[in-house]
Amino acid sequence: MNDQYDLIIIGGGPGGLTAGLYGARANLKTLVLERYIPGGQLANTELVEDYPGFESILGPDLGAKMEAHARSFGMEVITADVSTIRVDGDDRIVVTDDEEYKVKAVIVATGGSPVFLKVPGEKEFNGKGVSYCAICDGAFFRDQVIAVVGGGDAAVEEASFLTKFGSKVYIIHRRDSFRAQKIIQKRALDNPKLEVIWDTVVDEIVGREKVEKLKLRNIKTEKTRELDVGAIFVFIGFYPNTQILPDGIERDENDYIITDYRMQTAIPGIFAAGDVRQQLARQVTNAVGDGTTAAIAADKYIEELHDKAKAAVAAAS
Repeated sequence: MNDQYDLIIIGGGPGGLTAGLYGARANLKTLVLERYIPGGQLANTELVEDYPGFESILGPDLGAKMEAHARSFGMEVITADVSTIRVDGDDRIVVTDDEEYKVKAVIVATGGSPVFLKVPGEKEFNGKGVSYCAICDGAFFRDQVIAVVGGGDAAVEEASFLTKFGSKVYIIHRRDSFRAQKIIQKRALDNPKLEVIWDTVVDEIVGREKVEKLKLRNIKTEKTRELDVGAIFVFIGFYPNTQILPDGIERDENDYIITDYRMQTAIPGIFAAGDVRQQLARQVTNAVGDGTTAAIAADKYIEELHDKAKAAVAAAS
């Protein structure tokens, strides 16, 4: 059992790295456990233009700067896949494939994952015309033809948003009606720049160095066609990475973690930050703010535990 750390942060995206920065600055022995590479979704984002202080910066570069900044204060990073978190009195046990860590506070910053189409070309053109975030990437496709896949609130809302940039926006939906709220549907269907392709799925994303066209198939008639586009935005679902959580942590109907204003979950000493947490927007700036609050709250929580332990010793003597 490894008990050399005060604070463990699970996930090395913007929220996790910011929490690591503030944890280390508070003189807590701080460890970030990240299963891939630090930076999280930034590693898959070609260009970031909405982070204060940078008119534009490559996503991987911003992630690397965040990591280096936090490491300069003593934060450590270990590549590891966390399988679960256990509660043992005032201790929080973080279990990986290779080790068990005993700490007083844990910040869960595991983010979320989009549901993928799983078609040829999707992985190859991720960041090169394939996107899962309209706010992040819409402005890169000004005056181009854009496709959106999906039929729920997110897909229809984001398609309306993308008409601010695209010359034409197609919504490709496998059914003959939307699941989105009626008011969201009306706003989209009344937009002259938006057109719906019903009963249709994407079979392949085609291009050379970037997305150039889609191969489509009508699931009722089996007829195929090609659609020339500059980008495809996929909104067929998004799920938070909450599989490691112990029982007792409250979540909403979509499995996002519910926290208080301190980012603390229903279990004291376990905090959450970033996309894994229930909130309105999921941007880098949100994650950074969450990580700041969570680390400061974790530091105060650990101090309270120490004070309680001292008081217990004093009372017993």
